[in-house]
Amino acid sequence: MIPAAFEYHRATSVDDALAALAGGDAKLLAGGMSILPLMKLRLAAPGTLVDISGLDELKGGGPTADGGASYGALTTYAEALASTPLDFARECLEGIGDIQVRNRGTLGGAISHADPASDAPALGLALDYSVVLRSSRGERTVPLDGFFLGAFQTAIEPDEIVIRITRPALPAGARGSYQKLEHPASGYSIVGVCAVVAASGGSVTHARVGITGVGEVAYRAKAVEAALLGSDGSADAIAAAAEHATEGQTVNSDIHADRGYRARMAVVHTRRAIETALGT
Repeated sequence: MIPAAFEYHRATSVDDALAALAGGDAKLLAGGMSILPLMKLRLAAPGTLVDISGLDELKGGGPTADGGASYGALTTYAEALASTPLDFARECLEGIGDIQVRNRGTLGGAISHADPASDAPALGLALDYSVVLRSSRGERTVPLDGFFLGAFQTAIEPDEIVIRITRPALPAGARGSYQKLEHPASGYSIVGVCAVVAASGGSVTHARVGITGVGEVAYRAKAVEAALLGSDGSADAIAAAAEHATEGQTVNSDIHADRGYRARMAVVHTRRAIETALGT
């Protein structure tokens, strides 16, 4: 289909983009992997499209000196793939779309779009990422845990722009894994689970589990984390913890997977992710 008519504004700076958003009927264009298909289907019809793809101040990033990481909002999947030292992060990013999508799609776009089946939010949740937002009122930092409010809904205010995403250093000895049951045609997650786990002295000392594709929003499986922390990380302990994968969630049911199957696959892939992270 052909999009509805719109005005086009190519931003020259973040402040210029913020000024263009002030009208209230504008949307941002970065990689275009999300907004353009929606416009073609007329599920979105912004009065003005504000192109921020040329803003160098939103580009670049990677590991930081303190062991954490910081990425500009316009960092593409391909650029993140090339810079991350984390094997499981590369595994997750390599499974997103195809090479064209990875070369154009941006981390900021993926986070702000909040697709319930997107892989990047689960990875970000498990790694304790936060989102830095800017408006004419200043900057604020919002942890990714709590940032996703619903399907395609986030804590971003209408006058805010994602500037970058950041995370702290991982605990000593932490390892991760991303396990995914993907739709065979689209590659989107029917269930996607990222686990980041550390153990010391025979017990689990750190556990983060991010899950996507299960409900209307990516979430941290805190009941799984709580069950795993302090355990011996044995196969039985992991299996028991994984049973909490959908606790507190309304599990989706659609033509690709009914509620019962999706819920069971969430448990299975949570167990696999934790086992792989712990090397059991």
